[in-house]
Amino acid sequence: MSSRIRLPRTTRPLLLAGLSVLASCRVSHVTPAASNDAAPTLAARQAATFPTGWRFQPGARAAFAEHAMIASNSQLASDAGREILQRGGNAVDAAVAVGFALAVAYPTAGNIGGGGFMLIRLADGRTAAMDYREMAPAAATHDMYLDAAGNPQRTSTEGPLASGVPGAVAGMAEALAKYGSMSLAQVMAPAIRLASEGYVLDSAGWRSLRGDSAKLARYASASPFFANGRLLSPGTRVVQPDLARTLRRIAERGATEFYTGETADSLVAEMQRGGGIITKQDLAGYKAIWREPLRTTYRGFTVLGMPPVSSGGTTSFEILNQLETFPTLPAFGSAAYAHLIAETERRAFIDRNAKLCDPAFCTVPVAELTSKDYARRLVATIDPARASRTPAGPDMPSSLHTTHYSVVDAHGNAVSTTTTLNLGFGSGVWVRGAGFFMNDEMDDLAAAPGKPNAFGLVQGEQNAVQPGKRPLSSMTPTIVLDSAQRVLLVVGAAGGPTIISGTTEVLLNVIDHRMTLGDAMRAPRLHHQALPDSLAYERGGLTTAAMDSLRAMGHGLQQRGSLVNVNAILRVKGGWEGQHEPRGSGGEAGY
Repeated sequence: MSSRIRLPRTTRPLLLAGLSVLASCRVSHVTPAASNDAAPTLAARQAATFPTGWRFQPGARAAFAEHAMIASNSQLASDAGREILQRGGNAVDAAVAVGFALAVAYPTAGNIGGGGFMLIRLADGRTAAMDYREMAPAAATHDMYLDAAGNPQRTSTEGPLASGVPGAVAGMAEALAKYGSMSLAQVMAPAIRLASEGYVLDSAGWRSLRGDSAKLARYASASPFFANGRLLSPGTRVVQPDLARTLRRIAERGATEFYTGETADSLVAEMQRGGGIITKQDLAGYKAIWREPLRTTYRGFTVLGMPPVSSGGTTSFEILNQLETFPTLPAFGSAAYAHLIAETERRAFIDRNAKLCDPAFCTVPVAELTSKDYARRLVATIDPARASRTPAGPDMPSSLHTTHYSVVDAHGNAVSTTTTLNLGFGSGVWVRGAGFFMNDEMDDLAAAPGKPNAFGLVQGEQNAVQPGKRPLSSMTPTIVLDSAQRVLLVVGAAGGPTIISGTTEVLLNVIDHRMTLGDAMRAPRLHHQALPDSLAYERGGLTTAAMDSLRAMGHGLQQRGSLVNVNAILRVKGGWEGQHEPRGSGGEAGY
């Protein structure tokens, strides 16, 4: 049988034109553009072109502020950060204020019962990466989520057994102590006020509650989000007195209160009521970890990323390094561009799932995976006219229940933070008396190595459940510096593995496609994670001609309503632009 690919006549000229560009680019990939350390600052913006019928029109403007900017999934949380900045705080102070405010006003993902990663770049050139990822309890075992037949059970995603030891309070407090300029009580004041005085439940918050209502009814019916056994209605004021008391104790006594004090007692009691395994010893032993940020270059710009146990920096850098071997990329929206995105993301995710894990438990070849030479070897395996193959896998569910926020201050300090409970409202478990949801991050360990987790990711034995292990994460807090080493772009996302592709593609939109931030955030997105072997695209985000061409090349296509939730800040003439995710809720705050 011939392996020749037949293209529909209507799409053949479009694809061949794009592929001729792609093929011509490959001849010089041995000298990547990023070797030019004298690259200019960001080029002038160009008008974006989106497919007819795409949900957004190009040309929308992002929010602008002269001195400082915050973008998050909650206007209330962004306002809390701005309040701290205007009181004289720096970007780290504001980031911690936003984090605690999200725990109040964005409970689907904002938290003190989960964990995350914070990437810091100070105006004096110092960088830091704070890992406050959750940890498996000491009583965790390799097969704890499997039935007698070896199949994973729902206990890794719902209920008390699903939770890892939370790191959010420890991580935010540690970052503040080292790089902040204000006290914990000062930066937590807006969150405490929000919890005690309440906020109005908007339609987006209500839809999140409704979407997880069955889980919440099982585990959180005692929470303030229920009244007389029914979920609150939109427009209801949400007051959280238990959470307010917990936050006051932490503000007064420090992070140790969460891990050894009254809050720890409430958490452990909740675990014991439902069969969870987190103990007072687990909490007292938790430590946030300072790590060295990853660093690479892309077309003359410096890119800072999060190292393992986050896979985000490594995987994103692997994608960027492959794309950099091409002097220019095919036109945005073309089949050739989508093909190249699919193939580079596919290769990076194969490595992510097979080679990355908690570095305390295995050797992680980060230097090799993020090297330019390795990227050239990967690119040599890409056929510009044909899709590669990876084994068949399950469908990929959509989950946006992580949250990212970006902060820059008037001095040029920047913080990129991604934090999560994993799935929406985490495990669903509400810690009675303390007022917060617990995570379900144990599902990010390989409950059944070789089988898909809730995001369709198939991970190996290196990420199997072990006591004290931190689950591999897709969180990708990223900071880009221009050729003058000034902060240019602060970006990150929510959405499971789509975090990596979404964050990377916004960066490409800004640098390669020269889009404004408003367009870069509204542009259609793509995602390929190797398994399942299909290219996910947003409804209306590809033209019919591009889809026909991609199918002819051998790509499976998977339509999604939306892909990934990004929040970003971009340096522009005269100040900063901020943009919360246009596909979801949120807000910007600057001055």
